[in-house]
Amino acid sequence: MKTLVIVAHPSLETSVINKRWVEALRKYPEKYTVHELYKVYPDGNINAEKEQQLIESHSNLVLQFPFYWFNCPPLLKRWLDDVFTYGWAYGSNGGDKLKNRKAALAVSAGINEEDYSEEGRYRYTLEHLLSPFETTFLYCNADYRSFFAFYGAENEPSVSELEKSTQDYLNFVDNL
Repeated sequence: MKTLVIVAHPSLETSVINKRWVEALRKYPEKYTVHELYKVYPDGNINAEKEQQLIESHSNLVLQFPFYWFNCPPLLKRWLDDVFTYGWAYGSNGGDKLKNRKAALAVSAGINEEDYSEEGRYRYTLEHLLSPFETTFLYCNADYRSFFAFYGAENEPSVSELEKSTQDYLNFVDNL
């Protein structure tokens, strides 16, 4: 089965990194389904049942988003709240739909990697700051596979940096 990539970027058309990743994924429709939340739900009203069915029809799940204000965009948070419900994602009465499903994150971080360290400007690693997502997947008994990150997006990456990041991202998703 294919990998479902949930893309949550409020202005993907102006993005450098996330847009490039989406374009690369779309070259392989037999392997990936790209699902853009802000395009599908511009009004923010999420059809949870439809989203749950979409997840169930895929073997792997990747949440792709820009990391800003040390979190995900608000629509992705709402999506998680609406879709990962009791009785579906966790709990009794069939709450096992994410059990053993491979799940991962793909984030673009505007800040440089060295700033995400105990000695850095923000005193926390990106791994630490993303731990609520990992904990969510673990709570739902998913097979969390870590995250892929592009650091320094605010610094206008070079073409070679973009190409390397895109290839590394595709390799990451392929090896879930």
